Formats: sequence, structure tokens, C-alpha cells
Amino acid sequence: MTDSTESSPDVPGRLFLIIGRLSRSLRQASAPGPGHGAISAMATLSACGRMRLGDLAAREGVAAATMSRIVSALVDAGYVHRESDPVDRRAWLVALTDEGTRLLSDVRSTRIHELSTRIERLSPEHRRSLDAAVPALEALLGDEERRD
Repeated sequence: MTDSTESSPDVPGRLFLIIGRLSRSLRQASAPGPGHGAISAMATLSACGRMRLGDLAAREGVAAATMSRIVSALVDAGYVHRESDPVDRRAWLVALTDEGTRLLSDVRSTRIHELSTRIERLSPEHRRSLDAAVPALEALLGDEERRD
């Protein structure tokens, strides 16, 4: 008999697939627009405020060149703007524009609505189980994600 405090060995693999598929499905529910990396960068800027490109890349876990391409596309679309860093005039800071803030809010609303609709379709027992699991799922993120 298995100790009730232990999870079955397939839980990590199942969670990995479920979370990945659910995330992809919710992203697809949104209207066409910036990709996942761009939305993630915008969410970081929303949570943290303006920041240097290198700091944004580090926070997002991507190369500076990748973040530079993402930011350039967001600047061209009017969702982000660049400004000179007052501390180091050779560096740039990036920040969300009002339009970027609106887009991010719309994307979040759409995805939360879609997730809410799916949760409402669950049985009462599954909804209670999901509610009880939320603190454990949040704990999986650890301190590095609690800032968002």
C-alpha cells in the first residue's frame, strides 16, 4: 500500500503534459496577435515596470538577441516603447504602452474566461479538487514566479 502523502510516479509526467496542453489550448483561444514569448514579456513588463532589455531577457529566460527581436516587433506594433536609460545613456529601457496594457488585459480576460468556462463544465467534485489543488500548484512555482 502506498503512503497517502506520496504521489504516484506518473504524476510529474501527467502534470507536465496536462499543463502544457492546457496552456497551449488557452493561448489558441485568444485572438491572433503577438506570440507566447511576446505576451510573456509584456506580462513581465506589466508586473515589473520598465526595465533594460538584458534584464527582461534574463527574467524571461531567453537570450538577449531573442528578446531584442521580440521587443522590436512589439515596438513596431505599438505595444512597447523604448527610452534611454537615465543612468546609462548607452542602454535602453523598455516599457508597455497604453495599447500594450490594453492588449495584455484583453488576452488575460479571454484566457481566464475560457478557463472559467472549462472549470464550470467540471463536476462539483472535480471543481472542489481543483480548488484544493491550487495552493499546491502555486507552491510548485516557487518564489521566482510569485512576483507575477
